[in-house]
Amino acid sequence: MKNLFSLKNITRKKTDEDADAGEEYVELDTETDYEKSSKVVVRPFIMDDFSDIKEILDTLREGRTIVLINIKPLKDKDLVELKRAINKLKKTCDAIEGDIAGFGDDYIVVTPSFAEIHRSTQTNTVEE
Repeated sequence: MKNLFSLKNITRKKTDEDADAGEEYVELDTETDYEKSSKVVVRPFIMDDFSDIKEILDTLREGRTIVLINIKPLKDKDLVELKRAINKLKKTCDAIEGDIAGFGDDYIVVTPSFAEIHRSTQTNTVEE
């Protein structure tokens, strides 16, 4: 919401009436494209290997993406690597002041700072 009004295109105009009265007014440019910057992206990932974590972390650091991660392939393959990946996710989540939770046995949701995950019986706190 902090980009609701843009003041970067301020121009001063004087009309003949204003010149006589000595008053000026400010015209604000309201035709700025906010649609691209204001949209939130929900992006799914499948974690097959520990190396898949890099793209997920880069996406989270951008700050406009809610990430859904299917951890089942890595969980079936190597639990130690899965724990390493989850620790990295938690550290990044703390750094960006986001939220992280698991739902079901096979998915993790990570959100940036502007979003909060509603906790219910179906979501679990992600623990080390």
